[in-house]
Amino acid sequence: IRIEAKGLDNLVKSLGNEFNEICDKLLVTKGKIITLGIGKSGHIAKKVSATLSSTGSPSNFINAAEALHGDIGGINKSDKVLIFSHSGQSKEILDLLPYLKNLGCDVFSITGSKDSMIAKNSNINIDTGISEEACPLDLAPTTSTTASLALGDAIAVALLEAKSFKADDFAKSHPGGKLGKKLTLKVRDVMIPVSKAAIVKENSSLKDLIYEV
Repeated sequence: IRIEAKGLDNLVKSLGNEFNEICDKLLVTKGKIITLGIGKSGHIAKKVSATLSSTGSPSNFINAAEALHGDIGGINKSDKVLIFSHSGQSKEILDLLPYLKNLGCDVFSITGSKDSMIAKNSNINIDTGISEEACPLDLAPTTSTTASLALGDAIAVALLEAKSFKADDFAKSHPGGKLGKKLTLKVRDVMIPVSKAAIVKENSSLKDLIYEV
């Protein structure tokens, strides 16, 4: 945990204007924000997409491998693509870049290296600067995925604030959640007319009560 916390602390200190530039571009998106990734980074991209959608920024996640077999058809020119890849060299994503370029949509990326191919082929790139994973073998994505997730959440929150997204707006996209019920459920939603209520007298038998219910 300390290793990952250190990685986040370094990220805060190194974060540049690229973050603001990406947020500005995503704020004026006319289509959807498409998050793209594969493997562990794909899981992060999927979570960030869900957070964006629930906070007022419509988003879809596309797995890079599935995109190569048809799912890329879900991306339009009006969309903006946010790629998550720590190595910045994921073959599946590199294979998609020519298509995205021909499509003409903006491509942004969050990687662990500005010198990677994905970073160099993005309109704007954010380098997490993560050089040490929490994994003792320095192999399993741990610190790097935590940093990517934190950046994704930060982007979602920045857009939320820029759009003046309020608790009432949040509740509308969470009708089944506790907050949604608290803010949107009205007494009239659970009331029934007296004529349809099960009514018995105080001296009625349990059998009568059960029958009425």
